[in-house]
Amino acid sequence: MLSIRNFSVIILLLAFSAASQAATPRTNYLLYCSGCHLVNGEGNHPNVPTLHGELGRMMTVPAMRDYLVQVPGAAQAPIDDEELTAVINWVLEQWNSDTLPENFNALTLDEVSAARKEILADPLRYRIENWKDYPH
Repeated sequence: MLSIRNFSVIILLLAFSAASQAATPRTNYLLYCSGCHLVNGEGNHPNVPTLHGELGRMMTVPAMRDYLVQVPGAAQAPIDDEELTAVINWVLEQWNSDTLPENFNALTLDEVSAARKEILADPLRYRIENWKDYPH
């Protein structure tokens, strides 16, 4: 028979085990991004942009690399910089692989950490100013 004490120990071990395993980028996306961008990354146009196609083309513009990190949903996600780096790179590979530049380099932890420290006060304005002159 399982005593309350033994049951408590088992629960604690399971909790520590689960906490010690890092979530996959897909899991973090589902937890922290899919509420707005939906499970399939298609968003809800015009208020929530799709994560398909255009992000790959944005990677040709250095300022837009920072933008992906600085949008409020990404910058304020309750995950660390390493996990955010993995999520953004996963989104780029998952839904933008056919539009990424030929010489694309994945975002780095240092790049994400630095960009995340800069507050993006007006994401829409930033996007218009840095993305408007590029072919879409």
